[in-house]
Amino acid sequence: MSIRTNILLRVYLAFGLILLFAGAVIFQLCRVQLAQGDKWKAMAQENSTRYKTVEAARGNIFSSDGSLLATSVPEYDLHLDMTAAGIADDKVFDEKIDSLSMVMANYFKDRPAKEYSRIFREARKERSRYQLIRRKVSYRELADIRKFPVFNLGKYKGGLIVEPQNKRILPFKSLAARTIGYKNENVKNGVGLEGAYTSYINGESGKRLEQRLAGGVWIPVNEDDDIAPKEGADIISTIDINFQDIAQSALEKQLVTSDADHGTVILMEVATGEIRAVANYTKMPDGSFKEKFNYAIAGNQDPGSTFKVASYMALLEDKMVDTNNLVSTENYKIPGNSHIIKDSHGSIGTVSVKRAFEESSNAAVASLVNRYYTNNQAKFTNHLYSWHLNEKFGLQIPGEAQPVVKNPKNASWNKYMTLPQMAYGYEMQLTPLKMLSFYNAIANNGKYISPIFVKEIRRLGNTIERFEARTINPKMCSAVTLKKMQEMLEGVVSEGTGKTNVKSSLFRIAGKTGTAQVADGRNGYKGKKQYQSSFCGYFPADHPKYSLIVVINDPKNGYYAASTAGPAFKEICEKVYASSLGIEHPPVRYVGNTTLPQTKQGNTRALKQVYGQLGVKPLYASLNAVANGVDTSNGIAFEENKVKAGTVPNVTGMGLSDALYVLGNAGYKVAVRGSGSVNSQSVTGGSQIPKGSKITIELQ
Repeated sequence: MSIRTNILLRVYLAFGLILLFAGAVIFQLCRVQLAQGDKWKAMAQENSTRYKTVEAARGNIFSSDGSLLATSVPEYDLHLDMTAAGIADDKVFDEKIDSLSMVMANYFKDRPAKEYSRIFREARKERSRYQLIRRKVSYRELADIRKFPVFNLGKYKGGLIVEPQNKRILPFKSLAARTIGYKNENVKNGVGLEGAYTSYINGESGKRLEQRLAGGVWIPVNEDDDIAPKEGADIISTIDINFQDIAQSALEKQLVTSDADHGTVILMEVATGEIRAVANYTKMPDGSFKEKFNYAIAGNQDPGSTFKVASYMALLEDKMVDTNNLVSTENYKIPGNSHIIKDSHGSIGTVSVKRAFEESSNAAVASLVNRYYTNNQAKFTNHLYSWHLNEKFGLQIPGEAQPVVKNPKNASWNKYMTLPQMAYGYEMQLTPLKMLSFYNAIANNGKYISPIFVKEIRRLGNTIERFEARTINPKMCSAVTLKKMQEMLEGVVSEGTGKTNVKSSLFRIAGKTGTAQVADGRNGYKGKKQYQSSFCGYFPADHPKYSLIVVINDPKNGYYAASTAGPAFKEICEKVYASSLGIEHPPVRYVGNTTLPQTKQGNTRALKQVYGQLGVKPLYASLNAVANGVDTSNGIAFEENKVKAGTVPNVTGMGLSDALYVLGNAGYKVAVRGSGSVNSQSVTGGSQIPKGSKITIELQ
């Protein structure tokens, strides 16, 4: 092959390759432009601008009286565009930036003005368009900052970029904190009301247009295109903030006194099932107590003697026993087993069923339940299942524990041991709220209702959903059984284990002590002995308004329920009673004028005024009312104290002030001995002695 041919061949080959490469480039250009054009345009747009989701301000959570329990307040992160139009000229920048630095230093007092100036000037050299200058600025602070040099030039000229954030706060801090709960990005399942109603509270997110700068920094642009978020709905809880404070203070004080590990208190309104207060405290390593776990709804444990109400209710309902039947409280040896059930405080002999309940005899209730149900053990557990003690409530807040109530079909059922052990609150798992709700049903005339934590959901002040307690069992037992149970519960406080530490001089309380040995983790009952002390009941006993349970776990300074949980129970009852105007007091009624309320003789006008305020009418008023067909009560007959001029008045029976008033007006000097009401006077009433004479009166 000639040299010329060889050269031409190479030229053609090179030219062909160039054409082939050019064709490939043209093909790819067409493919990118036509076939994939939309894809690459979208990608370019995505890399240069984007819409960022802006979270809405979460709705508020209120207490039952309208107090704010949880709310969102705005916070702002502030950035500065160092190339903004107002400071684009270097001379203007230098003139204003030192003034800005000085004002920032004086306002925040976190660094000197020179440090601020250095930060601003370095950012200026780098032509930063998104320089962070402050995080977590409040709304009030932002209003002040907008007046600072540079920033006061306006939104665009000043270069101030404001990024809003929402901060969740609890105005009452630790009060009901666990019940209020929380919900954030780091928690998969929210806690408390915040978690349960997050779909309502969250609201609707908005969008904000942002532009990507060099270095991957995104800044907001063109606020006119932003889609504003919509605030979430408000939750109206059942919590009473004053009662919550009372409950938490009493619980913490008792936990410290008892040197306990943890405890809980729940206050429930009898008729509505609304939870007015719930407190849960856990002892921390430093000895303080904080809310770390909701024992009220998730603390499943053996209830102990508070469960005896269910055992006696079953016995009474089946007419196995009556309250006046006699029962032995001596140590009870379970038939077919060597286990002996005894009372920690010792036997009180053979007593009535009512007395055995009041003194919380384990031996008595175990022997009664085992005697009457041993041949049909399912009959006893059927009562518990008909009362739904084995079921969850389906509460409005998450975390409710599953109750554990055995029956003879369970593999763990022991035909000798389980039944008598269950009789006094063992071999089962119930939460404090479950036990409280059972007592609440007794106070509520047998109507068993599910407790609620939320009353309403409101949006923009309008109610969009309202909640009421669900009726679980309209009538748990007969009226006869219910009456006897109420009397027995009152007897516990007036005559039994609650007499010393729970009984109040202000009103009647009904309830039951509960002391139970609880398992020590994996070591069970063979580990170190741990106890749960509780008191559960309701008040006022004659017109129940609230039910209450106090549970103290692992107390070191004594563990008997009466002395451990009892004082906190009494304190809460009395403080709630004193501050609650809604508690009904039974009216005092007088039949005719046969019984006059005890009074001292004296100023009849004042006495009538007092009777009027008490709703007790004088006889003539009642007779007039009868004539008009309005009132049929006979009222109170009044007799005026008439004094004849020139004679000594009869002041026997009067109080001191009235006696002094009457004798003084009659012109006599008076000497006083003793206190109380006048028992005798030195000159008999009706005698005639000169004015100015001395009369001695003795009071007792």
